[in-house]
Amino acid sequence: MFDDFDVDRRPLVLIWEVTQACGLACRHCRADAEPKRHPDELTTAEGKRLLDDAAAFGDGQLIVLSGGDPLARGDLTELVSHGDDLGHRMTITPSGTASLTPARVEALADAGIQRMALSIDGATRESHDRFRGEESFEDTLTAARAARDAGLPLQVNTTVCAQTVDELPAIRDRVRDLGAVLWSVFFLVPVGRGRILDPIPPERAEEVMEWLHGVAEAERFGVKTTEAPFYRRVGRQRDGDGAGVRRRGGITAGRGFAFVSHTGETYPSGFLPKSAGNVRDRSVVDIYRNAELFESLRDPDGFAGKCGACEFRQLCGGSRSRAFAATGDPMGSDPLCPYVPEGYDGELPATLDGESTGVPDVAD
Repeated sequence: MFDDFDVDRRPLVLIWEVTQACGLACRHCRADAEPKRHPDELTTAEGKRLLDDAAAFGDGQLIVLSGGDPLARGDLTELVSHGDDLGHRMTITPSGTASLTPARVEALADAGIQRMALSIDGATRESHDRFRGEESFEDTLTAARAARDAGLPLQVNTTVCAQTVDELPAIRDRVRDLGAVLWSVFFLVPVGRGRILDPIPPERAEEVMEWLHGVAEAERFGVKTTEAPFYRRVGRQRDGDGAGVRRRGGITAGRGFAFVSHTGETYPSGFLPKSAGNVRDRSVVDIYRNAELFESLRDPDGFAGKCGACEFRQLCGGSRSRAFAATGDPMGSDPLCPYVPEGYDGELPATLDGESTGVPDVAD
């Protein structure tokens, strides 16, 4: 499908952070979420106009409503219905709180939500709640079962860092048991409250990529990585002819991906908080297609360091968000990827390795 998808014209994924308000205060939260809604959030009318504008991307635009916790907005189902009426594929990433009841899940499905993504960062209540610093595991499982009962496809999101990597096999089993259709494995970018967490070292990340390809082959659910596009490079090298990598190029910040903040600022990614314009002043379509920042991120030949020299730069391109977090330059090299192109003798990026030595190997 992606082979015929023109990322210069439209994003595969458009995320709208409808609010930063959330009843949780998870330790890894990108948004630095707070209990109260921001007074300058996009209003209902402005949100509908954003969805109207996004229709110019073309039929079936994938819209992800994120937060904070989208359920903090009283107009949420109204916004979902509006997007659904426009022909968007409306999906949502709610927080696992007591407010995400089976009745709320069913109401979201009735309004037009087509997929729900829930975060599971530990295989047990103890490990999940310890990592998040909040008691959310049981509420998350209740919501996951409610999604299944409502006929709503479930996606599970998992953060990979030094504190969670050894639980991945058990989390995989949990994903399978919940009947999820997709496991989205997010490799930590140190932004927001996530700065306090320890990333895994590059060599370990490579091992996890290899393992995830095996999971994808063995399981009925799909597997994708977030902020780790070198998963595709590993797949190409692993399979030789690239049979295990369906898409020609990875989705990266600004290249098939865009993020609108709760106040309308438009970023290449929520993990790359560098604004290219505000949807109150300029159409999100115009920003995505024509803003200089977005255009530069869609040209891997212009990347610096080993990412720019890499023969896999069109397939992968590296995490632009992690490069920005590490160096302040979104065109720099991704410090999580250990691969060095043959013949490259330039500067190598410093790793974001924290206290990550001695983390157990991923194994069954």
